[in-house]
Amino acid sequence: MGKWLGVSVVVILLDQLTKHLAEARLTYAEPVAVLPSFNLTLAYNRGAAFSFLDDAGGWQRWFFVSISVLASVALVFWLRRLKPHQWPLALALSLVLGGAVGNLVDRLWLGHVVDFIQLYYRNFYWPAFNIADSAITVGAVLLVWDALFGPHREH
Repeated sequence: MGKWLGVSVVVILLDQLTKHLAEARLTYAEPVAVLPSFNLTLAYNRGAAFSFLDDAGGWQRWFFVSISVLASVALVFWLRRLKPHQWPLALALSLVLGGAVGNLVDRLWLGHVVDFIQLYYRNFYWPAFNIADSAITVGAVLLVWDALFGPHREH
């Protein structure tokens, strides 16, 4: 289990480092073009995915902190129960865990999540996100992949 927690720690460290750099080098809400369809844009999210409940008045901070803590504890227990041959599932859970904790750190210390990656196509802008969100998304895709196509037999 140690190496999988190591993956989570790497995600947390990369997430926090990039958020720190974004806050140090970017001006809030001013996009910096990097590539066509890719900007760096500092944004703060007090809500959940796609800024859901962003303007709910403050109670959502502790609601999302609670969900993150419960989910993280559940993921650690799930990781502990995995067999060595279940490494794809372990990788998926580690990515989700690292992302959840990365955003949890922001909510606890700052009261909001720092986002800075902005993708767009013409006039359609995807909501800004961060490394933690990316790890959660990749982990979730791997979880679905494992559920649909992974080996489901005990060794």
